Formats: sequence, structure tokens, C-alpha cells
Amino acid sequence: MIWLTWRQFRAQAIVAAAALAVIAIALAITGAHLAHLYDISGIAACQAHSDCGTLTNGFMNQVKASPTYKALYDGGVAILYAVPAIIGVFWGAPLVTREIEAGTFRLAWNQSVTRTRWLAVKLGLIGLAAMATAGLLSLMIGWWASPVDHALALPQGRNGTSGINRFAPLLFGARGITPLGYAAFAFALGVTIGVLIRRTVPAMAVTLAAFIGVLITISLWVRPHLITPLHAISALNAANIEGVTSGTGSGSSMTVTAAVHLPGAAWVLSNQSITASGHVFTGPATKACTAGSIQQCNAHIGSLHLRQLVTYQPAVRYWAFQWYETAIFLALALALAGFCVWWIRRRRLS
Repeated sequence: MIWLTWRQFRAQAIVAAAALAVIAIALAITGAHLAHLYDISGIAACQAHSDCGTLTNGFMNQVKASPTYKALYDGGVAILYAVPAIIGVFWGAPLVTREIEAGTFRLAWNQSVTRTRWLAVKLGLIGLAAMATAGLLSLMIGWWASPVDHALALPQGRNGTSGINRFAPLLFGARGITPLGYAAFAFALGVTIGVLIRRTVPAMAVTLAAFIGVLITISLWVRPHLITPLHAISALNAANIEGVTSGTGSGSSMTVTAAVHLPGAAWVLSNQSITASGHVFTGPATKACTAGSIQQCNAHIGSLHLRQLVTYQPAVRYWAFQWYETAIFLALALALAGFCVWWIRRRRLS
């Protein structure tokens, strides 16, 4: 079965290996120079609580001056999302469906090798190949992009404002170990949809749509709640007010938003102004804010003695989130693989 699986999968394996080799060469050639630019920029010696904006801007200006670096950075993020989808569409969906469409399943499932072993070997070997492909890509691209990622995560101003954090929706799934989970899930999802639809092209289309839907659902609605978030409450400083939204007349509703100052590149889930009793401040708006100047409005808000409530995930939880999300996708992949085995075992030959 291993030899047969290799014979059927060797074309995809050769294409994947060739693509990995090309990407590795491109990253190795440009990565050394990018690392050199980072080393001489002085960013490595900049402390997390310092004003690193000037150093970061100088380094990033050099990076942006090269279209190659920008293309590789943005392309690396896109590739790490595209590869699991491609694996699900072109490796997973046709795996069983092509046997059904060609009618060869009657021969394959009547050999001395049981259906369970037939599918288990295919799922195991190709699934591991999918994870290895995504893992190697993540390792190579993560190494190449690490100088840029580190520079962007440092404080960007004298007030300690953090840069881009690693929890950013697009960046989180394109770094670390999550691509392995995405690849395993996408492959198992493609196989499952293939055995249910039994037509290759429709199965490929549905696999792509389903994978994107699950990825968006996990990123936006599941990931923020994988670990109970922390809450930070502090007196609202009128000097830190970033935005005031109010109705057109006195007495209408009003919301106040202040800048967030947390250690590290924390993932801010919500930022609210609350009253002394702990309720979200909603106004009412006064003439100072509806018809007065910005200074008058800020002075009025300062007299209200509001507090700032920030709900966030600290930066130190980054790898915990990586492991939790990867475990979720691996569990989903195993569940889908189990369903495929059950479905094929009970299917009658026709």
C-alpha cells in the first residue's frame, strides 16, 4: 500500500518538493542581507519600553525601498494561507473521488488489503506530507520575516504605543505551528467532502469555500475566547482621549475612546470607558462636546472621573494560542478522517 500510495501521489510530491526548493533558494539569498540590515539598524539593542520608532522607521524604510522584500513578506503571508487550501483542493478532494468516478474503487476495495487499511495508509502518508510541506514553509518564511516581525512589534513612539502584534488576524495564521494544523484539516476536509459529493470538481469548489469559512470563523469568533482574557482598569486620562462620538444635540448618547497603553504587543479585544459604578459610559452628551471646542470637551470628560476598561490577551500567551488553535484543527482533522473510514467501511460496492 505504501508503494501504491507513492505511485499515485508522486506527481504532487515532486511538484511540492520543487516549489519548496525554489522558495528556499529565494529566501536564503535575500534573507542574509535582510538580517544584516536588521543587525546594523540598532533595533536589537532597543528595549521593549524604549522609543524604538526612529530605529524601526529607518530599518523599515530600507525594507520598503526594495520591492523584492515587500513582495516576499506579503507573498509569504499569502502562501502560508494558500498552501493549506491548495492541499485540501488538489490533494484531499480527489483522493477518494477519483476512484469513485473512474470506477477503480471496485478493484481497490476487493483486494486482500482491507478498506480501512487502504484509506488509513493514504490518509496517514499524504496527511503527513501535507503537514511537512506546511511546516517547512512556515519555518522558512518565519525565519526570513523574523527581522521585520520583530521590528514592527516594538514600541513606535515616545508614549510607548505598541506596533503590530503577532495576534493580528492575518499574521497569526501565517506564523508558528498553525499552518500545520490548517494543512491537516484542509486535507481531511477535502477527503470528506469528496466521499460525500463523489464528484471531483464540485468537491474541490466546496472544499475551498468550506476551508475559508472555517478559517474565518475560528479567527474572528473562536480564537479570542480560547483563553479567558484579562481586564485592565485605570483612571481615564483626558490627555489620552483619541475619539469622542456623540449625537447632534445636548442629552444625546456619547462614547469616549482613549489610547491603550499595555506592556508588549498585547491583543486588545475591547476598549471602553466606564463610570465609577462600572457601567459603560454612554453619555449624555453636553454642550461642551456637541458645540464646544476639543479642549472644552476633553475638560468636561475629565470632570466626569471616568475609568478605562481594556479587555486583552497579553503577548506572553502567543504560543499558548498557537498550540490551542493547532490542536483544534488537528482534532477536527482526526474527526473527519474517522468519519471517512466509517463511511468507506459501510459503503456498498455499486
